[in-house]
Amino acid sequence: MTIDPTNGDPDPFPGRWPPNDPAIRDALLAAWESGDWGRYEGRAGAEFARKLAAFHHAPHVHPCASGTIGVELALRGLAVRAGDEVVLAGYDFPGNFRAIEAIGARPVLVDLEPDRWTIDAESFEKAVSSGPVRACVVSHLHGTLADMTTICHIASRHGVGVVEDACQAVGATVQGKPAGTWGDVGVLSFGGSKLLTAGRGGALLIRDASVLQRTVIFGERGNQAFPLSELQAAVLLPQLARLAERHADRLDRARVWRERLTMEDGPFDVPPFERGSPAFYKLGLRSRAPAVEVLEKLAARRAIDRPIDIGAGFRGFHRRGAARCRRVGGLPGCERAASHTLLIHHTALAGPITGCADEADRLTHALRG
Repeated sequence: MTIDPTNGDPDPFPGRWPPNDPAIRDALLAAWESGDWGRYEGRAGAEFARKLAAFHHAPHVHPCASGTIGVELALRGLAVRAGDEVVLAGYDFPGNFRAIEAIGARPVLVDLEPDRWTIDAESFEKAVSSGPVRACVVSHLHGTLADMTTICHIASRHGVGVVEDACQAVGATVQGKPAGTWGDVGVLSFGGSKLLTAGRGGALLIRDASVLQRTVIFGERGNQAFPLSELQAAVLLPQLARLAERHADRLDRARVWRERLTMEDGPFDVPPFERGSPAFYKLGLRSRAPAVEVLEKLAARRAIDRPIDIGAGFRGFHRRGAARCRRVGGLPGCERAASHTLLIHHTALAGPITGCADEADRLTHALRG
């Protein structure tokens, strides 16, 4: 008798990423057999764009080479030009600041919500009321979701375009809508460790056809200069089919991690999972000690015999001077986020729920000992 070691599960090693899914291998073989792997455009690319649009209930989808270039394309689609101001949090992915600068626009830094990694709406309103702001970049980071209802209301009143960076939140639901569909343009990433992965790649979710047209025209250089390849689309299709299932599993396990890590006298604070169903590319922790000290202690003790993929957050932009950006207020939330954020990769949110509890306990024990 032959025993199937996978027990019929197409993802027998849930902590492995990219996932060990035979459906992905089959998709690669199908692209090879059809010859689409060597074409500018093939069946998988068109099908992926259709299914991504259906998943998000989005009028238009524009696949692209990465989430990073996606933010720049989104701003160009919103007709942001040199000299315009673009708001973003003073703690965010570094590429978002650079995307604004690439256009010649000026970043305007605002603070984070207390104990979260998302734009503070009050700080945002002060920014758009005090300068010629053309657009904003609003990111869902580290398992927290931005208050898109309030931010979009403020942006609409002031005529500000909204780029919703959902690169870390593919599959999340924010205040009743899929992440990436609140703004004028949503940006997704399919980078090597993302929740949908093709090594590289991204996509824009676009509401208005004129924004799509400007985006396409900017990228047209005889052919599209920033494309998603046919092979990338092929491997993304089977992952998209399982995204909702995997999202639900990660959320269940993230709740266990949060429960264990926020026990009384624990070393971390983890924000509550509010405003919908958050996604966890990284599970964000607010360390009560500086993040660098926590990581040094873990390294020195070698107390975790099976290493958990944990690292520091972004450095943030709160130290950048007036030559490069305008600041709104003192940005104390951004400064604290840059020094006290720790991130656990989503591969830790896999396997049995009891295993997640054990891993979280192991981490806190290593820091208490």
